[in-house]
Amino acid sequence: MASTVTTEPSKDYSSASSRPGYGQLLRTRGAWTFLLPGFAARQPFAMLTISIVLLVQHTTGSYGAAGAAAAVTGVSMALFAPYSGRLADRYGQRAVLVPGVLLHALSGLTLTALALAHAPLWALFAAAVPTGASVPQVGPMVRARWGVKLQGTPLMTTAAAFESVTDELTFVFGPLLATALCTAVDPAAGLVTEAALTLLGGLLFAAQKGTQPPTVAPAGHARVEHVSALRVPGVRVLIAVFLGIGSVFGGMQVSLAAFSESIGEPGLNGVLYGVFAAGNMLSGIVCGAVAWKVAPQRRLVVGYGALALAASGLWAAHSVLVLAGLGLLVGMCIAPALITGYTLVEGLVPAGARTEAFTWLTGAVALGQAAAVTVAGQLEDRFRDGAGFLVPMAGTVLALATLVALRSRLVSRPRSRTVARGVGHRMPMTVD
Repeated sequence: MASTVTTEPSKDYSSASSRPGYGQLLRTRGAWTFLLPGFAARQPFAMLTISIVLLVQHTTGSYGAAGAAAAVTGVSMALFAPYSGRLADRYGQRAVLVPGVLLHALSGLTLTALALAHAPLWALFAAAVPTGASVPQVGPMVRARWGVKLQGTPLMTTAAAFESVTDELTFVFGPLLATALCTAVDPAAGLVTEAALTLLGGLLFAAQKGTQPPTVAPAGHARVEHVSALRVPGVRVLIAVFLGIGSVFGGMQVSLAAFSESIGEPGLNGVLYGVFAAGNMLSGIVCGAVAWKVAPQRRLVVGYGALALAASGLWAAHSVLVLAGLGLLVGMCIAPALITGYTLVEGLVPAGARTEAFTWLTGAVALGQAAAVTVAGQLEDRFRDGAGFLVPMAGTVLALATLVALRSRLVSRPRSRTVARGVGHRMPMTVD
């Protein structure tokens, strides 16, 4: 006998027919209990890379060594983050977050002590691995909580936009705070503060048990298989897309710094990157306020095409005004791609694997950024003249080609679930 199972929209969403907006999103019952500690807990993540670079450069006198230590941290985070997400889906966010923030704080302080003691580079790398691997994945965890609150409602796109803007805010304030601490207080102050804020914010966020997504637990004697989000074809396509976005972040960081130095105005680096980040934030705000009628798959292809086109012009810019304008345009194209990608996860991935899916995407950005920093740095050292800007162009064009070729895998298909019947020998029955 077949039965029809329907999913009721979340009761926290009171008016699904009205136009979704930020005010309506922030009035969601219980949202502030995880938003405020979540913002505090993710702020240190934006401080980590720049804090490592400034500390290691101060103690070794080498930007190469500093960049390598930061890259090891980024790669380690990208590789281990999905496993953290998978464990959070299975055992609960609190069970993963509490030991994770403790390990991260300890590893970060160990890295600080080794750098101050002028330890060899291999020792810094050894400490950088657990520091990156234990970075708390608070952003994906917040997105997973929104997914529980807003499942099946138009506010999911608004929530994705809100989280994108929140991420950008952290990457505006985090590096500024870290730089101020390292230059005005002590070179180690940035990394020490990062460890302390991670511990405090992470524990506060973990304490919000009421909004934590439920774990996927077997009922009775039924056996439930925990499927990895990576087995969903659409997630693999989105990983390629987010790798390309990471190449933009990494390529822009190195190439803008090199450009500013080449014209004798190193202070312009912060201004140009701020313009780029401002474009990202502004478009994220607008994207979340629009009631979209176009399918997200189509929006992603069109938006990513615009991103690849804008990034392709960066290498030809040889004036501050032109580069600022192109940087603003590139930033405006990134947020819609990020928001749409995160929104697609809701339809592609079962609820019990969404935190893992979000961490795969976050890790892909970090991995793309780490690779782009390395390649762009080599290109700038060897060829100069904006050669590092070729990295965002190549990364986005390759990702766009993958997206266009495999876009059919981003269409969500109806899923069925299996329930157990009878006693002892159970025959699986499919509920459509």
